[in-house]
Amino acid sequence: MTKPIKIMYLNPVAEDPVVDRIFADMARDHKLPGTEVHVTALPREHYGFSHIEFRTYEALVTRGIMRAVRTAAEEGFDALAIGCFYDTAMHDAREISGDMIITAPCNSSCEIAASLSNRFGIIVGRRKWVNQMKRNVVEYGHEERLAGFYDVGLGVDDFQKDHDETNRRLLAAGRRAVEEGGAESLILGCTMEIGFYKELERDLGVPVIDPSIAALKRAEYAAILKRQCGWVPSRKGSCESPSEEEIARFNAFAGNDPVFGSRIVVAD
Repeated sequence: MTKPIKIMYLNPVAEDPVVDRIFADMARDHKLPGTEVHVTALPREHYGFSHIEFRTYEALVTRGIMRAVRTAAEEGFDALAIGCFYDTAMHDAREISGDMIITAPCNSSCEIAASLSNRFGIIVGRRKWVNQMKRNVVEYGHEERLAGFYDVGLGVDDFQKDHDETNRRLLAAGRRAVEEGGAESLILGCTMEIGFYKELERDLGVPVIDPSIAALKRAEYAAILKRQCGWVPSRKGSCESPSEEEIARFNAFAGNDPVFGSRIVVAD
């Protein structure tokens, strides 16, 4: 019997029953039959953040992300998606992921948008986010495809408070992107914008990419390719990993603190 593809969707903030369930429902609605998805978050007692909009918070949760990646690799996961559109610690995590593939929302969404259109716009919550996100888009090689960033004046914690208001703001930003910026597809630039893409597609007439779904599906696709084609992460050149001997000598992953604050298993 072929063992199921195992994907971890890691929300790199403190566990929250409501938010955890939102992402578990997303995984249930979009995973392929035979794929097992573990939706996880960090332990609240050590990482009490509900968002990581600020680099300060990103720096503080990076240790938690790395420990989660290390644990998931040891548990035999095929791929792991880091659920923040900043793609927090993606490159760092790839160094220690072993044969497990690491994806993240911005990287995944840009790849998908580039396959659907020549120019895409990104709808973000606040202007604060744009500098960091644009650097990532440029690094990923999509600068010429980027129609622009369009903010809606909402923080991460605001998107799910009033769905009607959120949808109104997203729709107005999407219209600017399409009609003024020439965007042929749109990316929602925050994982908490989840659940709005279908209505926007209907009203705007262009593909609208939900970054949480994109990260999960890109992870699942990479896992399938690994199983079918043997394509695993490179460990040459800039992709070199630290040696296990050195990791042990530095006691790099020492400590008995809990790695995950929550885990929901979504299986057939």
